[in-house]
Amino acid sequence: MSKTIEIVNRKATHLYFIIQTYEAGIKLSGTEVKSIRNGKANMSDAYCAMDGGELFAYHIHISEYEQGSHQNHDPKRPRKLLLNKAELRKLERKISEKGMTIIPLKMYFSERGMIKLEIALATGKKSFDKRETLKEKDMQRDMDRSFRTR
Repeated sequence: MSKTIEIVNRKATHLYFIIQTYEAGIKLSGTEVKSIRNGKANMSDAYCAMDGGELFAYHIHISEYEQGSHQNHDPKRPRKLLLNKAELRKLERKISEKGMTIIPLKMYFSERGMIKLEIALATGKKSFDKRETLKEKDMQRDMDRSFRTR
């Protein structure tokens, strides 16, 4: 594809320590796919949870398609994630541990044109961890600037 659409959850790396990532398919309707192709999606406060042995993504906001009819989709409906059974069981065991959660990191089109969702097994950061991460980013940015000016 000449133009790749990628929707990123920027809050995720600030709020969580990423432990492991997975690539999951996502079950969407036609108008949702068209809205994502237009870049009209937001994952800032999204999360994933198990429900009846299946994994669902909640609070992924995909705007209604402008040219859609009365059959347009609900922007914040739960969306089923498509993983194989072994991965689902592994994730279910991991999130039963204290402090573990599953969050979506980014949504993109694969080489075959399918929409994929990169999800991550993560633990939450404390406020001092967030400050430490910001300090490290600032120091790295300052070092990069000093190397560029020389």
